[in-house]
Amino acid sequence: MFVLYNENTKFPVKIWLKDEKQLEKNCLEQAYHLSQLPFLHKWVCLMPDTHAGKGMPIGGVIAAKDVIIPNAVGVDIGCGMDFVPTNIKVENIRRIQTGNGTLIQAVIGNIMRMIPLNTERYKVPQESKVLDQAGREIEKYEDDKELLPLIEDGYFQTGSLGGGNHFIELQEDQEGYLCIMIHSGSRHLGKAVCDYFHHKARELNRRWYSQVRDEYGLSFLPVETKEGRQYIRWMNLAMDYAFENRGRMLEKTCSIVKELIEKHTGSVVVFGTEINCHHNYASLENHYDANVWVHRKGAVRVRQGELAVIPGAMGSYSYMVEGKGNKESFCSSSHGAGRSYSRTGAMEAFSTEKVMVDLKEQGVVLGKRKKNDVAEECRFAYKDIDQVMAQQSDLVTPIRKLKTVGVVKG
Repeated sequence: MFVLYNENTKFPVKIWLKDEKQLEKNCLEQAYHLSQLPFLHKWVCLMPDTHAGKGMPIGGVIAAKDVIIPNAVGVDIGCGMDFVPTNIKVENIRRIQTGNGTLIQAVIGNIMRMIPLNTERYKVPQESKVLDQAGREIEKYEDDKELLPLIEDGYFQTGSLGGGNHFIELQEDQEGYLCIMIHSGSRHLGKAVCDYFHHKARELNRRWYSQVRDEYGLSFLPVETKEGRQYIRWMNLAMDYAFENRGRMLEKTCSIVKELIEKHTGSVVVFGTEINCHHNYASLENHYDANVWVHRKGAVRVRQGELAVIPGAMGSYSYMVEGKGNKESFCSSSHGAGRSYSRTGAMEAFSTEKVMVDLKEQGVVLGKRKKNDVAEECRFAYKDIDQVMAQQSDLVTPIRKLKTVGVVKG
């Protein structure tokens, strides 16, 4: 970790990388913008997977006094990971044949049939305790009438994957056991909430002649204003919805895995302890004797002993970790490997054929409707996850190392 503190910064910027050369220009510029915010507490943190985002870098963590910044939470509010291990050895199922290919291919195929991907939705409303509760407490949300249709619409997306970097993976840990990992968020709900309140924050900041320049994309809402309180309500709803969304997909995936493995092997599938954690959110926490709003945009909370999941990229490795409770990072760590190529850059640099050959050589089963954009999410488009883990050894302890066996992408 090194610290930037110069004529461009009002507050220090602590960066969990070797030096400034490892930081892209746009990301560095956004870090400087963050460091100028007048309501910051202590410093800006950038995790080792950091890269430029919208307003605030992905892999960024800030603590703010009495304000909340929609773009410092991000458009996919509550995006995060869900993970569960099993008692099944991958070597015992890898070569088993079914009527739909290998056992792993059959699992991947059934996941694609049962869980909507990318922009797909369910044809009928799905069960959602989170949305049911929102309906019972609708008076909490009625001031933002433009957003109210999102609650009813959300029933058609509960338990759906989405696109981009979201995935459902079958993985093998270092002891050979099969594990399941899911990366997804709040679907359209989170993006609509972010965009709506960022627009409100921009209007209010202009009215207040705010010191925060509009072009930074960091317009804020004081938490004691009506708009600030409303954003927090909607953000928490989106977070709860994202948590439930991942849980519903994990239930379906576990059911598919259990049914097919038990049918074709006779083994009884047992699932271990689930880890479901956010990495795009803000929460009120106490750090350095102050109650502050910690914004984690592409960062996961890792208090002392707290378990979390840090994915790499498909065909690469991922990690289950235990937090060390490092105060300097506001008890945070990276949320993944971090992009080294933009989506467009990856498409230009790596052909579909190269990516498909690479996955085949590694024995990875890919489930994806369209293959022509597969390079966007290939492992070559991301940083080396092992280097990222080495750069945050003071933040987390690796507990499991996981290799992709099969992956479903939107």
